[in-house]
Amino acid sequence: MHIFRPFRIACATLLVCAAVPVFGQTPQALFYMTNSPDSVRDFLAHASQIDLLVPTWYSVDQDGLVSGGPDPLVLQAAKAAHVPVEPIVSNQAATQVSLHLLLQRPEAQTQMIDGLLREAKQNGYLGFQFDFENIAWTDRDALSTLVARAASALHAAGLQLSIATVPAAPGHPGATAFSSWLYANWRGAYDLDALAKSVDLICLMTYDQQTRWTVPGPVAGWHWTIENLDFALQSVPKSKLSLGIPLYGYHWYTGAPVNDHPNPTADYISAPDALDLAKTWGGQLQWDPVDRTAWFWFYRDDQREWVFFTDQRTFSERYDLVKQRGLAGFCSWVLGQEDPAIWAVLPNHK
Repeated sequence: MHIFRPFRIACATLLVCAAVPVFGQTPQALFYMTNSPDSVRDFLAHASQIDLLVPTWYSVDQDGLVSGGPDPLVLQAAKAAHVPVEPIVSNQAATQVSLHLLLQRPEAQTQMIDGLLREAKQNGYLGFQFDFENIAWTDRDALSTLVARAASALHAAGLQLSIATVPAAPGHPGATAFSSWLYANWRGAYDLDALAKSVDLICLMTYDQQTRWTVPGPVAGWHWTIENLDFALQSVPKSKLSLGIPLYGYHWYTGAPVNDHPNPTADYISAPDALDLAKTWGGQLQWDPVDRTAWFWFYRDDQREWVFFTDQRTFSERYDLVKQRGLAGFCSWVLGQEDPAIWAVLPNHK
């Protein structure tokens, strides 16, 4: 988890988490995992440094039909390492229309909740994470109602539920057309006050500040991250808030014209691939002291290309912020994309 995160299933997240740490304790390390071999391998290699695994295993359609299932190897390894598993449940069609239909139909919601309870019982999950994104702002109250209903049912069964939300500061559209579009379709559907009353944890997805839809820039600039964290803390207790830390980056370049129109574009890129790209084309790794992020540029065929990504220092700065603010922990998208050096930053629970 998304038009902004191509490898993430498009949706918005309700996320259930393991024991939430209090101030002074080591922050909870929540990592997302896809079904890609790289993602699975990284979980198997670093399970002792992960407190909660959130794999992209399930989706739900407009009728409430829950589809998906666990990776047996991952489930076995998680159990052996005592890592709770809380799968994502995403919006299958990844469209506003299909999610709107689910939000407006109580019988479909009942079908979904029954499916989640069944899967949790069969596989021993801690709970579920709803990853519902691309939601119209007009469905804000309907989303809060669904979350409250699902949380009540899961809690009654001894399970957890939490929600990952798109950053929404300052809480209304800005002056640009892009800001208005972003609020209407991505940011405006999350009522943090209402959601915090229902769920066990809110994962604030503080990444994708700049994407393929924007000009080059940091995936999660420092002041943008702080602004959104402060905004969320107006509604969400620290003990229920997990800060998003991206593990990936974007590579901006000039694409071939489409129908005689300009086509500047960007691709999602892993930290290891970013480092290899810099070596190949002579890019000099740089540190942005304002946005506290790694970046570089290089020329190819007379055109300048830019890469912003998360290296160990970028990750460490945000991990320290989590500790300084006494938050529940952090949530990182996604295993298989990270700079291997980040594992030296995190404690080992063995």
